[in-house]
Amino acid sequence: MTTAQITVHRDAVVAPLNRRIFGSFVEHLGRCVYNGIYEPEHPTANEDGFRLDVVDLVRELGSTTIRYPGGNFVSGFRWEDSVGPREERPVRRDLAWHSLETNQVGVDEFSRWLKLTGSELMMAVNLGTRGIEAALDLLEYCNHPSGTALSEQRIANGTVEPHGVKMWCLGNEMDGPWQTGYMTADDYGKLAARTAQAMKAAERDLELVVCGSSGSGMPTFGDWERTVLEHSYEHVDYISCHAYYQERGGDLDSYLASSLDMQYFIETVVSTADHVGNKLKSKKKIKLSFDEWNIWYLDEHRESDEVNDEWRYAPRQLEDVYSVADAVVLGNLLITLLGNHDRVASASLAQLVNVIAPIMTEPGGAAWRQTTFFPFSVTSRLASGEVLRPRITVPTYETAAHGSAPLVDAIVTADDDRSAVFLVNRSQTEAITVTIDVSELAGAAITEAVTLWDDDVYAKNTLDNQERVGLKTLEGATLEDGTLTVVLPPVSWSAVALGN
Repeated sequence: MTTAQITVHRDAVVAPLNRRIFGSFVEHLGRCVYNGIYEPEHPTANEDGFRLDVVDLVRELGSTTIRYPGGNFVSGFRWEDSVGPREERPVRRDLAWHSLETNQVGVDEFSRWLKLTGSELMMAVNLGTRGIEAALDLLEYCNHPSGTALSEQRIANGTVEPHGVKMWCLGNEMDGPWQTGYMTADDYGKLAARTAQAMKAAERDLELVVCGSSGSGMPTFGDWERTVLEHSYEHVDYISCHAYYQERGGDLDSYLASSLDMQYFIETVVSTADHVGNKLKSKKKIKLSFDEWNIWYLDEHRESDEVNDEWRYAPRQLEDVYSVADAVVLGNLLITLLGNHDRVASASLAQLVNVIAPIMTEPGGAAWRQTTFFPFSVTSRLASGEVLRPRITVPTYETAAHGSAPLVDAIVTADDDRSAVFLVNRSQTEAITVTIDVSELAGAAITEAVTLWDDDVYAKNTLDNQERVGLKTLEGATLEDGTLTVVLPPVSWSAVALGN
């Protein structure tokens, strides 16, 4: 049997855990908002029309900061359409996803929904078809207490207390030719810098995210980050990263090692940002906001006709149904984000409901957990204190897309009272026995040991079989004399919590 050894030292700190790493993303796309979080006719709907069964699942998922209202949608968004009496709000065409937007859910309603879920709002401003003035107006509407035209408009609309939004995205994927109003790095960098300067003149402690590349495969990747940051470095706090993964050509070995590509992406952006900072002789370090990441079967959607010439309300778009393998990869991506938490300070799983999402709904019917729900929810619940970087000794295997990849990946979190180990076995054929030296960690007993795996790596949860896949007890986990021993099933994600 293949074995692996892991050693964890309490002083091998990556960073204190920032709960923003467990963020998510709600875009006005497909059925994410309408017939997703919002369905006034549903039996569980509250007075705002929000499905409370979905609220319960979002709370269980443990998502923290929610990026809103897009995504590509934001580059055509007129925020003024989304406030005031619902019966007076205009219907608009959304060019990003070729659908109709009713504006029945807007800034104020969504903020009330966030209170139900216990999440923080991360707002995106439209720098595609609009600019500085609209961004400042939205900031005033959201955050100014009272006494100005737009704060008084918010109060008149029924929201007396300001929303207090601290984190703002300066547009979305402005390097992408699919983006309404896309720009060159030079043009965008200048606009982002001017917008950031103006927003911080209004409220100096805002946290601003400038657009990085839409993906590491973009032809301008790296050079885009350099140019944009040369203009905006001293005005912003984060640069965004977006990455999606899928199995291609039946190459499961490469797919299971997708986190190596994410690691490359992070290291490249960090080195580019630090180069610009050194060039500018700046004392600050730019953080990364990995505010779109997930599994997305994009190739299949590009070949479909779900985005077509019809103008429809809330069409079914991008409704991927996820497998066990998808969930294992997602859990591994989250391990990588935590492993780079010293620079990746915020992350948003894209998206939250129905659209490439961990939560699915049926109009008038059930809401259920996809396979990807489980590694995210358990990690969010068990992680605490500080993120620790373990030392892993394990055999490797060869992949066509990513070269040599370790068979096991892991990350650890710990505080004074408890600790947790999160692990992935990438082998398709072998269970792997892992011994972990946890003698320096808190916790004298195993309080929880769970795994996600199945004899069928492509098993899924569906409307007709909503609980086909779920967490299982990680059998045989032992803790003796400071050594934790676990046996990881093939193609699995696992978590072990230690406490007293």
